[in-house]
Amino acid sequence: MFPSLGQTADGSRHERQSWELGSPNVLLSDTVNQLQRLLNKLNAIIDEVPPDPGPRRFGNVSFRRWYETVEARLPDLLEQHLPQSILSYNRKTPLGPEVELRSYLLGAFGSSQRLDYGTGHELSFLAFLGCIWKMGGFNTSSSGNEERGIVLGIIEPYLQLVRRLIKTYTLEPAGSHGVWGLDDHSFLPYLFGSAQYGPAILDTDETPTEGSLLNAPDPADVTKTATVARERSKNMYFAAIDFIYDVKKGPFWEHSPMLYDISGIRTGWAKINKGVIKMYVAEVLSKFPVVQHFYFGSLFSWEKDMDAVQAPMTVHTANQPVQPKPAASAPNGAASHQPRTKLPPVINPMSNSSSFIGTAAPWAKQSSVTSPMNAFPSQVDERTISQTPRLPPDLKPRAMASTKTGGQAATGMPPPMRAPWARSPDKQSDL
Repeated sequence: MFPSLGQTADGSRHERQSWELGSPNVLLSDTVNQLQRLLNKLNAIIDEVPPDPGPRRFGNVSFRRWYETVEARLPDLLEQHLPQSILSYNRKTPLGPEVELRSYLLGAFGSSQRLDYGTGHELSFLAFLGCIWKMGGFNTSSSGNEERGIVLGIIEPYLQLVRRLIKTYTLEPAGSHGVWGLDDHSFLPYLFGSAQYGPAILDTDETPTEGSLLNAPDPADVTKTATVARERSKNMYFAAIDFIYDVKKGPFWEHSPMLYDISGIRTGWAKINKGVIKMYVAEVLSKFPVVQHFYFGSLFSWEKDMDAVQAPMTVHTANQPVQPKPAASAPNGAASHQPRTKLPPVINPMSNSSSFIGTAAPWAKQSSVTSPMNAFPSQVDERTISQTPRLPPDLKPRAMASTKTGGQAATGMPPPMRAPWARSPDKQSDL
């Protein structure tokens, strides 16, 4: 998605070509056009299933009816809009490829049970396109044109469909980090949108890590509504920012502090793109709460990489419950039964039973003498008091004996705290 730098027809100079939304310079293949029509039909189903007008606290229940309608029509829609080579794709699997494609596409629009949408559902749509790519459904012979067509011709219409679903059925963010996350719902528009503003490069160049396209808006302009309104129709990054302004109120730095921090980067949009890619790998692809809902099959299988670097343990993984080991079988083949956990006997802590063991403080010592807390005042003697657990030095009570000090009786407690401006009564005359 980085702008291209190519030579003119006469070869005299280089010409920059940026890839904006709706750019006529991006040629869409037949597969991209067909998938666009598929998304348009899914968008039209929203008009058939209006939101429920009744009171609600979370997502609108009518989203479940939209989801069920899409689920019922999806087999026919895939057969109409997928290339025949995909539908007849031969793979050694008990299920056809359309089953996996249907699962990924249906999981790309949110959860009908929880009435939410998040980056995991966005990842499911990316897997749907990845399956078509792996089966040869896209034209890979062109120099980047098909990839740009997928982003501008499929992913952007998909994001527009999802935003309409969120606003129509008030879908909740799924697994959102709140203000500590990049976005409540999406990640891809920031990845591709920042690349749209990157510096122009040749096809043989490495992906740049610094710089910006000539005349690209400043990253700090995300806080300027006029700039956002101007750029939202041309750039995916600003289109996502515009959606945030639609669903959130208040200062931008307050409801989107991470995006606000990113807007302060002065080394260009290529630097932002590099950071967003790293963040996507760390916060989406490497997160168990996201991957736990991802379906694995023959096209995307679960295979352990023996050369992969061990991921550092996070707080989430460190606090997972330990699975109990399976019980060993008895020698005669009968399953051995583990003894059940028994409740402790009910013991009266006020009794003198020696079987009662309480939780003692670290400085407490066991003593055979009756605790003064359990004895009546007449039963407390000097020997009992001498066995009282020691308190920390800061909390040790002073002598309880009443002594005259400066005309005032000592209470045995530390002196009360005074405000910095307070003075003793005998110095009030100085004020």
